[in-house]
Amino acid sequence: MGLETEIAGIKLKNPVMVASGTFGYGKEPAQFIDLNQLGAIVTKTITLEPREGNAPPRIVETPSGMLNSIGLQNKGIQDFVDNVIPFLAKIKTPVIVNIAGDSPEQYAKLAKILSQEPTVKGLELNISCPNVKKGGMQFGIDPSATADLVKSVRKATKLPLIVKLSPNVTDITAIAKAAEQAGADAISLINTLLGMSIDINTHQFRLGAKTGGLSGPAIKPVAVRMVWQVAQVVKIPIIGIGGIMTGADAIEFFLAGASAIQIGTGNFVDPQTPIRVINEIKDYLTKRNISNLQSIIGKAI
Repeated sequence: MGLETEIAGIKLKNPVMVASGTFGYGKEPAQFIDLNQLGAIVTKTITLEPREGNAPPRIVETPSGMLNSIGLQNKGIQDFVDNVIPFLAKIKTPVIVNIAGDSPEQYAKLAKILSQEPTVKGLELNISCPNVKKGGMQFGIDPSATADLVKSVRKATKLPLIVKLSPNVTDITAIAKAAEQAGADAISLINTLLGMSIDINTHQFRLGAKTGGLSGPAIKPVAVRMVWQVAQVVKIPIIGIGGIMTGADAIEFFLAGASAIQIGTGNFVDPQTPIRVINEIKDYLTKRNISNLQSIIGKAI
């Protein structure tokens, strides 16, 4: 069964990746699943300096999903290089590092540092971050800001660049085209939808930061629609993200135009979700005598 796929020059044994922020750096999940069975690991977001993240509570369950407001808590790039890379170097699965910053210069600096690490096979740019030089506007809601950011990182590294798009925009195709024209090698979408939850008994916000990112099955129809829209306007590969819990969910994204998928919230529900999804994709193709995954990508009619 041909499950192999290629994203931005990164060869994957299968199309199932794990999404940034839902899998840590792989150490904890390694207790429950064989990391070498995955298509790729996308690490938790790394920033130049350590970040404490947002005030708790940080996670709230919602109907068919969850809200999170972690705030990109991490120990910074130096700790990642010193203490995480040695662990990831032992894994045969490709490692893609998600990076974030407050300015294009910070993204570029992270890219330069990570370019020196053979274990890192690609970078995923979290562009749902505030650009402090533009008054806090998110990079990912403006085509020109997206383009400037991608150009800056493109100059800093030869590593494959995957740009992760925010769904909190009026026209996601404009952002996708800007990223492609600026030098992106692939697009991943969608990031979380902005949401809120309030306790009607205490009248308090359920998240410490008041708002958070909605993920899980509740957002899957939006994600599938956006993947399909972007597939109509870009030529680079697309990675679908949003509420994927089963092999059938993944197949929807492939039919819409994705060449690979990432599992996020499913990792919290059951750490075995990625492995089960891989097997369910195999079963789907086998039962229909489909010899390889590539033959169904973008075939929705």
